[in-house]
Amino acid sequence: MRSTQRSNGPRRFLALIALPLALAVSAPGLASPTTDSAAAPDRSSTGEQNGVGLMRIVVADKSGIDRLNQLGVDLAEYVKPVDNGIEVHAILSPEESQALRDKGFDVQDAISDQSDYAQNMAERSAAIRAATAATATTDTLTVLRAEWFTSLDNQLFLNVEVKSSAGTDSTTVLTASWDSGPGTEIGSGGTATMSRFTDAGQYMYHRFSNPVPIAAAPARATITSNKGGSATVDVAKWLGSPRKDPGKHPYVSDFVDHYMDPTEVTARFTGLAAEFPKLTELIDLPYKTNGYRRNAQTQFGTAAASTVYVTSKAYGSEGGNDITMSLVNSGTANAPLTVSVSGKAVTVRLATNGSGAITSTAAQVVAAVNGNADAAKLLTASTYRGNAGTGVMAAAPVTPLTDNLKAPASVSREPFQMKVLRIGKHRDGSKVGVFLYCQEHAREWVTPLVCVESAERLLRNYAKDPDTRKIVDDLDIFILPVVNPDGAHYSMYDYNMQRRNMTNYCPASNADPGRRNAWGVDINRNFSVGSVFDGYVGASATSCTSDTFAGPSELSEPEARNEVWLVDHFPNIKLSMNTHSYGGYFMWPPGAYKAEGREVLPRVDQGTEAYFWTSSDYILSRVQEYRGTAIWPGRTGPVTDVLYSAAGNSADEHWYNRGIIGWDFEVGADIYNPATGRFTAIGFQPPFAEGHEEAMEFANGNIAILEVARAYATDKIQPKTALKVVKQEAGATSNSQDLWMRNLDQAAAASVVTGSVAGRSTSL
Repeated sequence: MRSTQRSNGPRRFLALIALPLALAVSAPGLASPTTDSAAAPDRSSTGEQNGVGLMRIVVADKSGIDRLNQLGVDLAEYVKPVDNGIEVHAILSPEESQALRDKGFDVQDAISDQSDYAQNMAERSAAIRAATAATATTDTLTVLRAEWFTSLDNQLFLNVEVKSSAGTDSTTVLTASWDSGPGTEIGSGGTATMSRFTDAGQYMYHRFSNPVPIAAAPARATITSNKGGSATVDVAKWLGSPRKDPGKHPYVSDFVDHYMDPTEVTARFTGLAAEFPKLTELIDLPYKTNGYRRNAQTQFGTAAASTVYVTSKAYGSEGGNDITMSLVNSGTANAPLTVSVSGKAVTVRLATNGSGAITSTAAQVVAAVNGNADAAKLLTASTYRGNAGTGVMAAAPVTPLTDNLKAPASVSREPFQMKVLRIGKHRDGSKVGVFLYCQEHAREWVTPLVCVESAERLLRNYAKDPDTRKIVDDLDIFILPVVNPDGAHYSMYDYNMQRRNMTNYCPASNADPGRRNAWGVDINRNFSVGSVFDGYVGASATSCTSDTFAGPSELSEPEARNEVWLVDHFPNIKLSMNTHSYGGYFMWPPGAYKAEGREVLPRVDQGTEAYFWTSSDYILSRVQEYRGTAIWPGRTGPVTDVLYSAAGNSADEHWYNRGIIGWDFEVGADIYNPATGRFTAIGFQPPFAEGHEEAMEFANGNIAILEVARAYATDKIQPKTALKVVKQEAGATSNSQDLWMRNLDQAAAASVVTGSVAGRSTSL
């Protein structure tokens, strides 16, 4: 088990994000859309973040949070009461921070900056290099089984199965040697080379092709690898006598050692499915994502009125990156404006007047490029953010278009195939299903580790831990580790504070390179219950650059439709957990309200509310077991009570449309500093040492949820509901008392009603 050392000094984690449309300033090197004067840049097309940070804001009450949402401010899912109001966190540039101050908001200090992202990536690269180097020099051997048995007229046989960390390399050779009984030398019983076993092209383990006949029952065996690995284990007797201490084997955990991108996570799940075919299946979800890809772009000009940008018709990875464009001064008088194309090279020869000075304006260049049939096949030209483009252009050299994507070649630019790992001994729909899903928001790097760790624990402990075996035998578990793979790749390699996916719905007037970090749809605002399209707050339906942009319509995004398909296709799913970060929350529906009158989605029924609260005590106790982290009571409860309105979120989708009892984790609870007596917020991407600890403790929480689900599945106790009048106003009529009792289904009455949900006991 790893330990984490914590500094008593101030913590500065995480990094930086995008500009909401309502507060946008100009693009890098450009002026405001309405002037030609110099202005500070917003989002650089080169990926530089220009001072954007995770900032503290203090508002008087929740109406201030609603106002920030209406302005399109990118709020973290974090709310903390403070002496003078409520502290929230937002992703802001220096210009946005000042704009909010000018509007009367109390914008305070930064929690994190871009240096934290650089440190995280350096740590991640070092961990990957170390793992690669270790595999290249010395592999790790995991002995799956080592047994002797008697068969065929008392002939003795030996059976050994071992997995090598370098086993995917076909040159890996394992050799087994064994003794001839207690106290004898390894090798005295014999030595044999093991065979590499693959299934459907996937390495499974090394084994003997057939059990090896032996002369004496061995006590110990040593397996060595030509890659340097070695392991020595006891050899047990197969059949005829019980194993020692059945069910007392140690529980294994801690299966993550660095932040992982979606390609790595999906490969990990694919490997688990191949390794445990009797307990798993891998489900390809039906809707592929748009993909980690962008159209290629470049722009010319230094002021809004004299700026042109061009966008390739093809994605950069599909030829857009091969296009070039130049603006040429012909050097002659009275030259016309012309456009020519040679292959993928677009040349614009600018018009001149009688003295040879360039006269072509930005608008004229745009019209000429778009009006040339050959050029129009390759790209589209636009003026800057809808500007009239009356400024005169300047000559510019041959400039390549680029999609600016920086992920390595190992990250595919094609639409992503999302996969769900289904775990269970009985995967026929007869068992209660539980849906665990992570990373709807791209920048929340810890969350997929929670899903990975949960899956590994279930499968690695099944054979030896009876409690794990009960979970896997009695439930049907669906784990989706990355809901937003495109955005997560972009967050890892291009812009660490990316929240949304990468699908750009902005029109040309709002899609210049300076806004490349402001495109995409917030997956957790794209669902069909309590959505912004129905009048609920906490999302934007109009601003394609808002970080809570809900998309053009409900369920417009393949990522959201995949979630809905899964829960519809497997109606045995009755419980779910959506893991987010940060702040340390444990929440459930309702999750949205309308601004006028703060009209909240219908409260869950009283029995379910009681079930939520009773379950939370058990689940959060399991989280606390790992390192003592306590989720505060004030951060436990319905989303609208402990956070704010999140229009169109997935938990509401699954509960109100299908009755799926759904929770939300926000990992990354505040850390207490005894030296200062203050709690410090963590941020989305803490140093991995802290991220690791969060993954471990909330994987504990996921296992606890599965234990709760198993209790739900096996509960046969009939529900009992009782009403007790704890207070009656003097002179109240029977009618008023009846009215009071009818209102007991509201959450405020939870303390005076006991009950259970759908025939399920609320005790665990």
